[in-house]
Amino acid sequence: MDLLPLFHNLRGRRCVVVGGGDVALRKLRQLIDAGAAILVIAPEINAAIRKLAQKHTLSIRLTPFSDTDLDGAVLVIAATNDQAVNRHISELAQGRNVPVNVVDSPELCTVVFPSIVDRSPVQIAISSSGQAPVLARMLRTRLEGLIPSGYGKLAALAGKHRNQVKERIDNSLDRKAFWEEVFEGDIAELVYSEKIDEAEKRLEQKLAGNQPQQVGEVYLVGGGPGDPDLLTFRALRLMQKADIVLYDRLVSKEVMALVRRDAELIYVGKTAGDHPVTQENINEKLAEFALQGKRVLRLKGGDPFIFGRGGEEIAHLAERGVPFQVVPGITAASGCASYAGIPLTHRDYAQSVRFITGHLKDHSLDLNWQDLVSPNQTLVFYMGLSGLESICKELIARGKAATTPAALVEKGTTARQRVFVGDLTTLPDIVRKAEAKAPTLIIVGDVVKLHDTLSWFKG
Repeated sequence: MDLLPLFHNLRGRRCVVVGGGDVALRKLRQLIDAGAAILVIAPEINAAIRKLAQKHTLSIRLTPFSDTDLDGAVLVIAATNDQAVNRHISELAQGRNVPVNVVDSPELCTVVFPSIVDRSPVQIAISSSGQAPVLARMLRTRLEGLIPSGYGKLAALAGKHRNQVKERIDNSLDRKAFWEEVFEGDIAELVYSEKIDEAEKRLEQKLAGNQPQQVGEVYLVGGGPGDPDLLTFRALRLMQKADIVLYDRLVSKEVMALVRRDAELIYVGKTAGDHPVTQENINEKLAEFALQGKRVLRLKGGDPFIFGRGGEEIAHLAERGVPFQVVPGITAASGCASYAGIPLTHRDYAQSVRFITGHLKDHSLDLNWQDLVSPNQTLVFYMGLSGLESICKELIARGKAATTPAALVEKGTTARQRVFVGDLTTLPDIVRKAEAKAPTLIIVGDVVKLHDTLSWFKG
């Protein structure tokens, strides 16, 4: 190894930072997080450091560096723009066996600052030994997406019960197996869901050997509008954890590719006039699989609480006593509009937005049309492809200008995205000739005018 990774306890200990610019500021923030007693030395300091000093206990001396400034220090950071001063500080610190970091000069350092994934008390430090700090930061970014934010609380729970477990379980291998089950099972999931009291109760039951019969859990997850990069960290984690997956027609194949490979997949999608699996049947399947002890992923396109019938599903689970958690997704209106370069609100065009289901029932749309023709608002119709012509005609009939801009986004946010732009008169014919296919989203309002200049995504 070029360097030996160590974690230092700096709480209340004297750390000296020489420099008053942006580079020094970055190091100061980390030292503050570590609880160090900090002395900042520089002839001048910038406004950001002054502001930091007002919020935290920092000692600031507006003078050049002096050799005596290292007296009692356990760490010194040289962050000046004078290489000669930085070199002198490094040599002086090494002569006194004080760890020293000289920013952007690894040859003058005895310690380096790593990129940190902070899930305190769990911490992961990544270093390139000062050779490629950007690479270290990129690795940290990847790890941030893989490690739940609740890891720290999980570690704190384990720390609270560590001695108790050690007293109850003498054998070290048995203790290891016990903690592995805790960290990988339902107790950890309760912690991630902020159900700390329930997690602690479950841990104590497990330790006492009277854990209740295992009941699974349902994860109601929004898969977003199609682009897998729009998934949340939590959604991806649960997708990789599920034993069985019930998924909709609107979930893209790119998102489905991220589901755990050995999970059982059950298609429960519905199209207009074709409901091979009823909603009641879906509700019951979710409860049935969870009561068998399985981790069930209910994966929906967009967001489960926006025209996704997620509320009905979790109401049924609650009645059956089945644990569940809900992970929001980026709804189609936000995702498709963004990728089409159409802001849903804009102070010059629209001050409000309405989400409307455009799904035909009995070949008609039962909507409060008069309310929808109010000025300065954007209308977004979900599931409106088959009713596009009716939507446009009704809006015109109720007073909306026939020249009102309108757009239809097909397979938004995916590589197959197409955007068709016209007005309430021309859009149906444009879409018909292009033979657009679901999933689609219709946007009506003056904000559609911005598509030509703001469109950025090329599918």
